[in-house]
Amino acid sequence: MLAIALTGGVASADISQFTDAHGVIHITNARTASPASNGGKTATTAANATPAVNGKAALAVAPQDKNVLRFTRYDEWIRQASALYQIPEPLVRAVIKVESDYDARAISVSGARGLMQLMPNTADRLQVRDIHDPRENIFGGVRLLRILANAFNGDLELTVAAYNAGEEAVLRHRGIPPYAQTRQYVAKVTGYYRRYRATHDVVEASLGEL
Repeated sequence: MLAIALTGGVASADISQFTDAHGVIHITNARTASPASNGGKTATTAANATPAVNGKAALAVAPQDKNVLRFTRYDEWIRQASALYQIPEPLVRAVIKVESDYDARAISVSGARGLMQLMPNTADRLQVRDIHDPRENIFGGVRLLRILANAFNGDLELTVAAYNAGEEAVLRHRGIPPYAQTRQYVAKVTGYYRRYRATHDVVEASLGEL
């Protein structure tokens, strides 16, 4: 079993309002299992489907940045968020790679935005003031990973599955949900996680498909 080292629930203090009376965390970036056209991104669940911003429907923007410099452009913020929330830097990079291919302008068909593809309502709950700001998007996404890692006792695959399908889906199925898209997502993220861990060359690790 792959696990993320836990060191005391760093994220819980500043977002405790997301824990109900029974101590259950109800924050998620959940999506359904139907694949979308935006690089494998999926649509949100009905509860989280808020693709409109300022009353206007969000238009999907597939990752378009092909400059290899994008893989190192956000290094400082990735390191800072990783240290603050005590989530392994290779995991943060793996999620960014699979979610947006390091294109901060990416928008899914369901309205998920930025490097870590946060839904607007999820970003609000995570206290992200500007979802389009790469730094805030990274910090919000890593904070969510911390919450999910706490919820699943540091289990890497369950944490990643919950980032994609939602915490409730993982709890309901008592493991990775039987959604083809979620299983593919977990395989890709964990694959890139291992790749980033195995080399210090971020660009090399980021290039190519799994």
